[in-house]
Amino acid sequence: MKTILFCNLPYAFSIMKPLADALAKRGDKYLWYVAPTLFQGFPYKHMTHTNSLKSLEDYNADAIFASGEDIPFWLRGLKVQIFDTLAGEKPNYFRNRDYFDLYLTQGPYFTERFKKLAQEHKNFEVIETGWSKLDNLHTIAEDTMAKKEKLLLKYKAEHIVLYAPSLLPSLTSAINLKEVVHTLSSRDEILFLVKFHDDMERSIVEEYKAMSEDCNLLIIEDSDIMPSMHMADLLLSDTTSVVYEFTFLDKPVITLDSQSENIAWSNHTEVDEIFLKVLRTLEGSDVYTEKRKATTVKYHPYTDGESSKRVLEVTEAYIKEHGVPENRKLPFFKKWKLKRKYKKQII
Repeated sequence: MKTILFCNLPYAFSIMKPLADALAKRGDKYLWYVAPTLFQGFPYKHMTHTNSLKSLEDYNADAIFASGEDIPFWLRGLKVQIFDTLAGEKPNYFRNRDYFDLYLTQGPYFTERFKKLAQEHKNFEVIETGWSKLDNLHTIAEDTMAKKEKLLLKYKAEHIVLYAPSLLPSLTSAINLKEVVHTLSSRDEILFLVKFHDDMERSIVEEYKAMSEDCNLLIIEDSDIMPSMHMADLLLSDTTSVVYEFTFLDKPVITLDSQSENIAWSNHTEVDEIFLKVLRTLEGSDVYTEKRKATTVKYHPYTDGESSKRVLEVTEAYIKEHGVPENRKLPFFKKWKLKRKYKKQII
């Protein structure tokens, strides 16, 4: 099976890498597509990759995996949506994206909703496989824990708190919680790791960088948040996919104004409540273990690290049964919109 890993957003890299590893293990041919704007920051340059859509046209793929909102409709290959987040409460998450033949969902919460849409629209199918990004979630590298010990020693701290705010202005706590983060990270016993979305407003990032000069606060530049999740004792956030990923590790989460439909952690509507809640949780006050387990069953019950393998097997079986679609039917306006969006990348 010839496959394209389609990446037009930076956070797609960590979603596609387990798929690339699984394809290599199978001995299948695959090609990374990395949008020109992301090309310099692509971390897997030892793998076959391109920034040319013309190369993808010539590649003649059997399947194309994408985690973003769209995919060039004219490319050959079964168009497979594998999603970019677990935050189903984000606006317009549960909708027909129009550009995909097959939706591979992360867990029952997503599968049930998308199957209803599939019955309504009748132009895509839904199969549950688990999420490729989380294949290594429960595998903690020795060097990660060694790094944790070094950081605690360097900052003379006892606990690590990971702060990962949402990118969306309507959801982010980055501004409202800035002073709370500063106050907490000024305490000797707490080290804050702050991981911003790659597209976070630069002025906000710079404010936190300036703040780090006089407290225990470290901005994480690595695009892969998983090592930081493994090192952290607690997550502070709002409405992001990271909340669910951290929950699956059975560690405590505190959020400000989470919009989740299934809150299984300590959520607060008042900024003033956050400071004391963080301190008490680090001291051992955590009553959400059972709720975390229930959320894991709903959102991502797979702990075997083989979601990528299932994604590939399901896709291959689908192609064997239905063949590779000759074209993707789209309204004229959507075709025009995509051609305009990707015009500069057709090189």
